[in-house]
Amino acid sequence: MKEHLQGMTLPKLEQIVTAKGGKSYRAGQLFQALVLDKPIADITTLPQALKQSLATDYSFNAVEIIKVLKSKDGSSKYLYKLNDDNIIEGVFIPQNYGNTLCISTQVGCKMHCAFCASGLDGFVRNLTVGELAAQVYSANVREGGNRQSRAVDNVVLMGAGEPLDNYDNVVEFLRLISDKKGLNISLRGITLSTSGIAPQIKRLADEGLPITLAISLHNAKDSKRTALMPINKKYSINEVMAAAEYYFNKTRRRISLEYALIEGKNTSIADAQGLAELVKGKDYHINLIALNEYKEGALQAASTASIKRFMAELAKKGVNYTLRHSAGGDIDGACGQLRRSYLKGESN
Repeated sequence: MKEHLQGMTLPKLEQIVTAKGGKSYRAGQLFQALVLDKPIADITTLPQALKQSLATDYSFNAVEIIKVLKSKDGSSKYLYKLNDDNIIEGVFIPQNYGNTLCISTQVGCKMHCAFCASGLDGFVRNLTVGELAAQVYSANVREGGNRQSRAVDNVVLMGAGEPLDNYDNVVEFLRLISDKKGLNISLRGITLSTSGIAPQIKRLADEGLPITLAISLHNAKDSKRTALMPINKKYSINEVMAAAEYYFNKTRRRISLEYALIEGKNTSIADAQGLAELVKGKDYHINLIALNEYKEGALQAASTASIKRFMAELAKKGVNYTLRHSAGGDIDGACGQLRRSYLKGESN
């Protein structure tokens, strides 16, 4: 597979362009065309000979939007085709405070969380920097945006895959997507969701990237969390929370704890009390959400009564929480539902 030009910084493009005999200023023209997701045929600012030479060794467009599914709530699920014919998904969510794009970081996933569909089809590979960036570039253009007036204001790394399992590419992507000469998305408008790879959380804290960290928690007791998330066998709740504290102390960015409410699994009074005890005296925010079910899953979303009882106990304990409402559930575009949708040309 050819290396993706959309994953390269301006200095790297300058090296490539000048090595091919082009003037250095051509790299700036190329960079802007890549950010706007222009096909090679539509890049009129570059000499034809240079374009042909670049196309011989590199890929111009790392992803192609092959289908858009519209939800009744206004969100859209994108099916992205990669250059090797793999398929990934992302979700565009219009919001009053700025539009959000949820992107994937891997083809498939290794984590095999019980409540998530992303690992059902197995892990294939990490996404490249270009494939990460191209999801944002192409969606921004598709929704009518450009560099000066973006359609994508916020990015969440919450689609298929574990971002910290693709660490180097994800960090390079964060620097690229926030480049002031590129799409210039604020790092404070970016959220990374992780299942809790403790060493990588600490490593991320030292990168100087003030993004929001969201930790997929779902229970405050190790035995119960392990039943939902096998990664807990390797990194216990205490290890994950210690890494979260390190991240907060280094970045001063508040940590979000994600908690999918699953009937009979994590919604008891004791579960709420355990969660309250875990965050006592800490500057964490709890994001509650009713489980987004998928057809192969055995788990069920918590009932309204269970959710109300759970929230009442948290409120009694003085816990800061929000009950989130899912977007895109009717198009399998909600959290925990993204996967490799089209395999061998057929829909799952």
